[in-house]
Amino acid sequence: MKLRIRHSTRYTYDQKVQLNIHEFYLIPLQRFYFKVLNSNWTVFPTPLGFHERINFENNPYFQAWFTGESDFLEIKSDFEIEVGEFNPYGFIIQPQPVFPFETFSYPEEVRDYLRIYIEGEKLPGLDEFLKSMMKESDGLVGFLVLLLAKIHSNWEHIIRHEEGIMPLGEVFESKIGSCRDLSWMLMSMLRSIGLACRFVSGYAFNPELDAGHELHAWVEVFLPGASWIGLDPSLGLLADSRYIPLAISYDPKFASPVVGNYGGASQSHLTTDVVIKVV
Repeated sequence: MKLRIRHSTRYTYDQKVQLNIHEFYLIPLQRFYFKVLNSNWTVFPTPLGFHERINFENNPYFQAWFTGESDFLEIKSDFEIEVGEFNPYGFIIQPQPVFPFETFSYPEEVRDYLRIYIEGEKLPGLDEFLKSMMKESDGLVGFLVLLLAKIHSNWEHIIRHEEGIMPLGEVFESKIGSCRDLSWMLMSMLRSIGLACRFVSGYAFNPELDAGHELHAWVEVFLPGASWIGLDPSLGLLADSRYIPLAISYDPKFASPVVGNYGGASQSHLTTDVVIKVV
């Protein structure tokens, strides 16, 4: 299957501003189940400098800097991807963990590396919720599948255009949130029992969903022997070949498609558009 992905991001300002250095995380991360056939990125106004770099978590990005002032910033990407087969359940956890557990314990050789992906926000009520899920499960994978299904069925997934993440307690109590809100909640749940997680932003192709879901966020959890496994709480699924990651981080603020700021007192307004089609 071949997909064409067109992504446009536009910031408009109430008055002209000085655009400072920006980072654009719009380069698909390397995965064995897809291949980028061709790609094109354009930025307006034209940057004085535009170069590919790699950040501290090995995410490729474009660094851009500008001269003069502008009342808008627009970033467009257009690329074609060939997608192959990928079984999201094709893994074995090794060594097999004791289940159920109070706090997950990783092998000593990876424990220090994973520490930053385990520390997270605590919230009253998570412990009892997770314990009830474990009682209904016969193993770690079954627990993760059940937890995804529970979030998908009990929390309403909305499209929210405001930037940032909703407070964890608000998402948990109101049972409503965008894909990034639900992903952060899932990360907090899993981190509270010692599982290493990271936040993923990228594209998800599902022709059965309404428009607006293509720019997506999900979670990866580290399982010994299987490495990073994608989990989508918004749809209740393990991530398969229809998920195209752009940036991955222990903190959502480092996985935004566009990072940067500007000089001046003007307000900014954001519009985005993503279209994914089979070609």
